[in-house]
Amino acid sequence: MDVERVREGGGPWRGWGHGPPWPRRRPGGEPDGGRWPWRSTLLLTVLVLAGSGFAARGQQGERAGLDAFAPVLLLVSCVILLWRRRHPVPVVFGTAVTVALYLGAGYPYGPVFLTVAVACFAAVVAGHRLAAWTALGLLCAVHLLVAHWLYRWLPPSGDQLASFGQEIVVTGWVVAIVAVAELARARREQWARERAERAQAARRRADEERLRIARELHDVLAHSLSVINVQAGVGLALLDTDPEQARTALTTIKSASKEALGDVRQVLGTLRAPGAAPRAPAPGLDRLPELVEQAARAGLTVRVAGEPPRLPPGTDLAAFRIVQEALTNVVRHSGSRRAHVRLDRAGGTLRLRIDDDGPATGADAGGSGNGLAGMRERAAALGGTIEAGPRPDGGFSVLAVLPVRAKATGEAGEDR
Repeated sequence: MDVERVREGGGPWRGWGHGPPWPRRRPGGEPDGGRWPWRSTLLLTVLVLAGSGFAARGQQGERAGLDAFAPVLLLVSCVILLWRRRHPVPVVFGTAVTVALYLGAGYPYGPVFLTVAVACFAAVVAGHRLAAWTALGLLCAVHLLVAHWLYRWLPPSGDQLASFGQEIVVTGWVVAIVAVAELARARREQWARERAERAQAARRRADEERLRIARELHDVLAHSLSVINVQAGVGLALLDTDPEQARTALTTIKSASKEALGDVRQVLGTLRAPGAAPRAPAPGLDRLPELVEQAARAGLTVRVAGEPPRLPPGTDLAAFRIVQEALTNVVRHSGSRRAHVRLDRAGGTLRLRIDDDGPATGADAGGSGNGLAGMRERAAALGGTIEAGPRPDGGFSVLAVLPVRAKATGEAGEDR
């Protein structure tokens, strides 16, 4: 995060804080720290003024009394904290300089050091660590000079050399301030990373869900509309010469469109009620006879070899859609009126092979061109593969290899 601030930074404070002194923007466009921290600043101001008064009475005779200049320094050190979120670097140096003047004037030790602690905390949490450490270092250096050398010429008169016990206390406070600020900064960065990871995961889930719905709609509509397109052509061709066959074609169109509407309604239902259980079970290889019947209505003879095995829901749905899409492509693009479907389960692997005798018609069937891509996405989501291409004898072949227990979690389920 510091590196990003260096790239974005500028101005005279850039070298101090690894970032710009102006407020950073949140994703929604609101400046970071856009709200003024006036409540906490007001509370701290009351505490500093009242505490300094008690400290003056307790240290009477040891330190200089609070004259008219002391409240000014106290108020300045507190009021500039209003800008600690917007301009943390100038604020941390401003409080350090003000407190240094307060110490140089010989005023009593007291809660004025809280202003430096708050400013350093805000600077470190904002990422301006070097500025905070430098300001603390300068204040400590001023304290050492005043307590061990300049005390002879500075008020109060008759001041003595500071003891090592006092220096240990001051050092302990500095270390505590730095430690707490660094802990808060690390925690804040961890929260930011966790928020970013959650947002990224949500976007990834949304993308996966969008792709899943797109595949479902493509497979449902492509298959049904292909059957409707073929039967509509048959009906138009036979309307005058063979009205009975035309009636059969129209009946097939009605049945295919009704089934397509039901499947589309099921897919869209998941959008209206995300997370709800589907009202109808997802299709699987147990509906393979329906595919064969629909293909027969479109003039395609399908021969099935092998029995549909019991599969997890995700694998069952993917296998059904792959067979459906392959048969749809035969209806659309092949001049053959025969197709062969073979199912083999060996151990933990299901092999699906769909062949046609060809040749390709070469005509534009009006599809989207995403059929093979959708099949590959389904297989890849389960840890399987798809091989598709022309056969040496002029036909076309699709080979799907799907693990019975899918590796991916997106669409896989447990064995039924």
